[in-house]
Amino acid sequence: MTITETASRNKFGTSFDKYALEYDKWFDKHENQYQSEILALREAIPKDKIGIEIGVGTGRFAQPLNITSGIEPSANMIQLAEQRGIKVFRAVAENLPIENDSYDFALMVTTVCFLNNIPKAFSEIHRILKPNGEIIIGLIDKNSELGKKYRQQKNTNKFYKTAHFHSTSEITELLSNSGFGKFSFWQTLTPENGNIIEQPQSGFGKGSFVVIKSIKTLKT
Repeated sequence: MTITETASRNKFGTSFDKYALEYDKWFDKHENQYQSEILALREAIPKDKIGIEIGVGTGRFAQPLNITSGIEPSANMIQLAEQRGIKVFRAVAENLPIENDSYDFALMVTTVCFLNNIPKAFSEIHRILKPNGEIIIGLIDKNSELGKKYRQQKNTNKFYKTAHFHSTSEITELLSNSGFGKFSFWQTLTPENGNIIEQPQSGFGKGSFVVIKSIKTLKT
């Protein structure tokens, strides 16, 4: 299967490519939610390290988190990300055109729910990370209030029609099976705080947006 064929079934396939500008404007319309997610991700991003975002989209997360490289299959998304100063490789998570042991950390934000093969993607990320490199995942937990809402609206939402939402525990288990360990968690977008810019909390189970950080270990 070619990259283009895979991309048509991947996160930024037809819908994300067709509606790239609409996707990008979502962050302006939901500024408080977006900034809350940025704050939670900053808790996990290592300082003075070189990272790459897998599924960089339009660069909305990479840019404020000072990540200058990304992976993205959508041509229209890539154009917008490059305008934000991101160097983007056109590819998918399951087949990264990156040499072994290249990066200190890899970031994925709301990307795992669109992957065709999560274990393959995690294996590829494990490969491109340096020893003791870190994977950082931001996701909407399927068991959270927002996760349940997104699942209910899935069939009528142009972006989430092909999504498969997961729980934090499910992704943690998949990471463990892919050679990652030493987990840390942060959460935000808790129901009681409403639509405000929220300071992240450690752990998971309360917030709809969860950040998982894990360290590359030797595969058994």
